[in-house]
Amino acid sequence: MAGQTSQEPLKTQQKCIAIFALVCCSAVLLALIFSSVDIWGDSEDGITEENCSRDCRIVLVENIPNNLFLPTDGKPNLPLSAGFHTLLDQAKHSIELVSPVWDLNSWDVETTPGIAKQGQLLFQSLLSLKSRGVKLKIASSLINSAELKTLAAHDAEVHFVNMTVFTRGGLHSSFWIVDRKHIYIGSADMDWRSLVKRKELGVMVYNCSCLALDLHRVFSFYWQLHQRDYIPSIWSKRVTALYSRHEALELQLNSTQASAYVSTSPELFCPKDRTRDIDAIYQVIQSAKTFIFISVTDYLPLVSRRYRGTSVTRYWSPIDEVIREAVVLRRVTVRLLVSFWKKTHPLTFNFVTSLKSLCIHLHNCSLEVRFFSHKDQKDDMQYFLNHNKYVVTDNALYIGNHDWVGSDFAINAGVGLVIQMKNSLKNSGVTILEQVKAAFERDWRSRYAKNLQGGKDQDGKYRHLRKTKKVMETKEENEWNYPLSL
Repeated sequence: MAGQTSQEPLKTQQKCIAIFALVCCSAVLLALIFSSVDIWGDSEDGITEENCSRDCRIVLVENIPNNLFLPTDGKPNLPLSAGFHTLLDQAKHSIELVSPVWDLNSWDVETTPGIAKQGQLLFQSLLSLKSRGVKLKIASSLINSAELKTLAAHDAEVHFVNMTVFTRGGLHSSFWIVDRKHIYIGSADMDWRSLVKRKELGVMVYNCSCLALDLHRVFSFYWQLHQRDYIPSIWSKRVTALYSRHEALELQLNSTQASAYVSTSPELFCPKDRTRDIDAIYQVIQSAKTFIFISVTDYLPLVSRRYRGTSVTRYWSPIDEVIREAVVLRRVTVRLLVSFWKKTHPLTFNFVTSLKSLCIHLHNCSLEVRFFSHKDQKDDMQYFLNHNKYVVTDNALYIGNHDWVGSDFAINAGVGLVIQMKNSLKNSGVTILEQVKAAFERDWRSRYAKNLQGGKDQDGKYRHLRKTKKVMETKEENEWNYPLSL
């Protein structure tokens, strides 16, 4: 009994030592975790939610190619190239830039000499940032871009995001952040075609450090993935979202009360509190009371993935279903403007025909589909292409980087901007919603927006598309050539 009594203090001492060691290990682990969080997060220049600017100016920017004759009812929107140069002129400290394509400095253009001049000028302006003391940071998934190598040789920092190991997709995001104060989001790439040949639409938001700070956190997320082959299990506090669909940023846009937030995709790239692009689109469509106007290059509610050498395709319902709900249950007017070009998938016609059929036997039901097409697209598949990617309603706007194709949202990285006005269009004057709505209606009324016709002619078109697809697959080519008459 005495021997057992003498061992008890020893056991108690051993337990205390074990507990102390466990506590020390836990403390060290927590210190490592939180230190890594701070290291991964980039400096935010002292900008916080408390001191950031919410009194902002927003400008709609577009590129309308020459020889694309659209109805004009008023003052045209700011040209895209002028908007980019304005952002460059505003820059004093830093520019953070993401683009899926880098082809500005093209000297090997087989078309009219000088047509790529706008791209070359923009590229030279980016090169000159070094002499002005402005730091240029670029996130990209392009491995062998000559332009990025040239920019890096002029002191630009370029971080590579290996999307293949994350999702087998691509970095489709397209946005600028200047001095953590001004931003651009839209459909345009860093491609001379976006400045000359393609029809693009986006927004510049000035003196809006609250929104810029949140978009900077998206950029920081990309930035920290440099040379990584995994998504960190512990998010940096400086990449988590500041605003979301549940808690949007309250701000002034051109002296009008509004709310806004940034969304991202795919889901794997959505840190804590970040709204997914698909949920942002869902919210904008679901909140519409009277109309929903959609302009996208491609509309295809399918997800296609390759698995062990086999291609697997499934129906992707979120957008398709919320449109049907708006039309049938809420009697909201829907207009869908889709581009018709060499990469239009044949099943696009099946899906939009199915949407149109909703109103056949319903009263007070309005859903129209038109295809935007220019006859000269047969010479160059991107010339005159309507590259827009947005939806505008009576009270909200979403501008993004993705086409409305299921695979894009599932595997490709993109960014969207949601703006909701506090007052309806009728009471708020010329807001950004009114401007985008006017741009849509201009395109919708143009000679290039053509109705989808039914009947035998359409059946013949389907047969032709299937035949063309089979021929092109036999040749092992990825791009299909379709007839351009609708």
